[in-house]
Amino acid sequence: MTEGATVGALQIVTDPAHGGRWTSLSAGGREWLWRRDGVGRERVSPGDAFVDAGGLEECVPTVRGTPDHGEAWSRAWTSDGAGTESVRCERFSLHRTVGEGGRVDYVLSADPGFRFVWAAHALLDLSSRAVVQLPEGADTRLYPTANGPWMQGSWPTPAGTRLDRFGPDDGTAVGAVVDAARACVHDDEDCLSFALEVFGGAAQPVSIALWRNLGGFPDTGPYRSTGVEPMLGRVFDLAEAGPGDAAEVPASGEVRWRLTVTAACNCP
Repeated sequence: MTEGATVGALQIVTDPAHGGRWTSLSAGGREWLWRRDGVGRERVSPGDAFVDAGGLEECVPTVRGTPDHGEAWSRAWTSDGAGTESVRCERFSLHRTVGEGGRVDYVLSADPGFRFVWAAHALLDLSSRAVVQLPEGADTRLYPTANGPWMQGSWPTPAGTRLDRFGPDDGTAVGAVVDAARACVHDDEDCLSFALEVFGGAAQPVSIALWRNLGGFPDTGPYRSTGVEPMLGRVFDLAEAGPGDAAEVPASGEVRWRLTVTAACNCP
């Protein structure tokens, strides 16, 4: 069963029974989330290969790597009936509460010292004219191929690759992680903004990831998918995280953060 919450001008619909995925993010008569139907997502279990159904995935404790897209997407979540949905994995639990004003609050509980990457892996239904705004000159890690290593650069053209325009399909698939806490997506007259903040005394790395697959992935049956992904952490694969590249659970045993989504411009 899916659950929905209206938050100001936004409506968020989630599917706790099938990995907690956001299946709809609508505002002003527009659906922002891209999705793929009929891919068998309802039949997955922990240990299965990732099934891309689109929407917004809660990727934790990694995005790439093992397990691909993390551990939460393949598990059933529970709901308390009052807006909080939760999932328990082997080494951590995650609680998500959808509130007013586009605010979504998270609490991850685990043993102190547990390191993780989290991403709100939002695949957006965007035209070829869409652009994304992030802070000019922000440190950027460019992943020039779908599965390759990263290169260091500055937004919006790290290593000479312009990333702020999604554009038409050209057979490429690149990713990036930008040191920023806010992002704004413009698609003709429509706008969608993301903002991320962490609570508590322990500092955590915050970033915005991009996925620009313009028909370059996967090798067999490629399709278009474009993502803007608020993150805790600065790498896609937790196994590649150096010092300061991953979130870390402090002595309290909890990390708390908030994602705010608005259907209006809040450009950095």
